[in-house]
Amino acid sequence: MPTSWSTPIDNYCERIGAGFWAEPLNAITNGAFVLAAAYAFFLWRWAGGRDLAALWLIAVTAAVGIGSFLFHTFANRWSVMADVIPIAVFIYSYFLLALRRYLRLGWVAAVAVTVLFGLFNSLFVRLWLGVFPGLTLNGSVSYFPAALALVAVGALCLLRDRRVAGRALLLAAVVFAVSLLFRSIDDALCSALPIGTHFLWHVLNALVLLILMRAAIASGPADRAKPVR
Repeated sequence: MPTSWSTPIDNYCERIGAGFWAEPLNAITNGAFVLAAAYAFFLWRWAGGRDLAALWLIAVTAAVGIGSFLFHTFANRWSVMADVIPIAVFIYSYFLLALRRYLRLGWVAAVAVTVLFGLFNSLFVRLWLGVFPGLTLNGSVSYFPAALALVAVGALCLLRDRRVAGRALLLAAVVFAVSLLFRSIDDALCSALPIGTHFLWHVLNALVLLILMRAAIASGPADRAKPVR
């Protein structure tokens, strides 16, 4: 049957109806992204307020929170786009920034590697299901390339003596792995835990983005007014 942009979506344990507030915890915890963006903005201003790349990441993080809030309240096809697009924008923006700022690649090389990462990302779920049929982990498999990128780029940063950035990325990878666990087990725990665990994905993922934004700000323009706290 044809679907419309208003077709309902029920993906999470907490939702038991079609109402706007049918996922209160999943909706409200998106405020963590807005708080992370607000604190990162404070760090950005403290560091001199000249780093436009970091400011872009802050704006996208706020958009992640707003988009996810819309999805967990309206829960339909158009709101799922509001949810996933800002997340994708942050992933690719940060990947490109990391290649340029941390690994010091030129623009051509950085863009080329980012495009290759995008192709790998687009094929990963299909490759995964070819090896593990039916094992989607509640949709979390699609985020595995981002987790792998954090580990790979973080390790390369350490090898190239970019220790602050490397440690931040690896710390973000650990927190991201825990957040993915809570996202993955949400549906499986419905009978034992009716509120689910997806809201913990929001809180921990907001922490992941804050760690990444702080690292970006700390490694920004050399003429910043004050060091990042």
